[in-house]
Amino acid sequence: MGVLQMDRTAAQSVQPRRGAGRPKLRRTAIGFAFMAPLLVVNLIVIAVPGALSVWYSFTDWTGLGPAHFVGLGNYRHLLGDPEFHTALLHNLAWTAYFLAVPMAMGLFGAFLLSRIKRFQMLFRVAYFIPYVVATVVSGSIWESLLSPDQGIGDGLANLGLPWLKNINFLGDPHLALGTVAFVNTWQWWGFLVVIFLASMQAVNPSLYEAARLDGANTWQEFWHITLPGIRPTVMFLGLMTVIWSFLVFDYIYILTQGGPAGSTDVLGTLLYRNAFANQQAGYAASIGVVMALISVISVSGFLYLRRRGWDI
Repeated sequence: MGVLQMDRTAAQSVQPRRGAGRPKLRRTAIGFAFMAPLLVVNLIVIAVPGALSVWYSFTDWTGLGPAHFVGLGNYRHLLGDPEFHTALLHNLAWTAYFLAVPMAMGLFGAFLLSRIKRFQMLFRVAYFIPYVVATVVSGSIWESLLSPDQGIGDGLANLGLPWLKNINFLGDPHLALGTVAFVNTWQWWGFLVVIFLASMQAVNPSLYEAARLDGANTWQEFWHITLPGIRPTVMFLGLMTVIWSFLVFDYIYILTQGGPAGSTDVLGTLLYRNAFANQQAGYAASIGVVMALISVISVSGFLYLRRRGWDI
């Protein structure tokens, strides 16, 4: 009897007490209660308009009045629309450029800045200032600087350097897209420098000391220690660069409005023009759906690479 009583007592002590899980359940409920307002806002601001955009992409809606279902008519129009093809090619070129040039500039600038011990914070602030300046302000300034009549070319010509005289950077179809990309790079690369520098400072300094003892030079340190150490940051910024490149709108609209002759048109300006100028909101919605699908594909590719261990 004594042994059975002891076994029964031990079994009762092992069993969870009634109501022991209530504090955890209460904490979970409180957490969801605090998250509920944000979830409701996201539902109203993101989910509902997103669902409506998908619906309107299958209609001939003009932005006003009723919308009539046209099936895949807008998407068939996209496939045969030369303006859409041109805008998509410009977005692809823009993405390739920003994945190569500003990313390389940001990595190189951050690595050089990481070797500076004095005035590092001053340089970081100086590089970051263009990023915090309003796009409308910086775009207007650059539009004045690039003016063929009273811009930097005319000023240099007065100093005896006439090479940029009468060059219409924003009015020449062969120069306009590259010029806008240059202006956007001026704003964007300082942000990359600051983010890369913060990531580089988290790399273990003993790795550099060991590499120097083994006779590694600066390039070898960067290639074999710095880049592997900041690979998650590089992958994340690469993903965001792809997404932001397909959503680009502000600098292009401020400086060229997609011109001249569509030479700087991207999906964002094409969507805006069809929605508000041509009153083809349904067709513009289909362009927006394509842009959203590109972002989803980009995120899926990033998650796949992450699963393969590329960002570790």
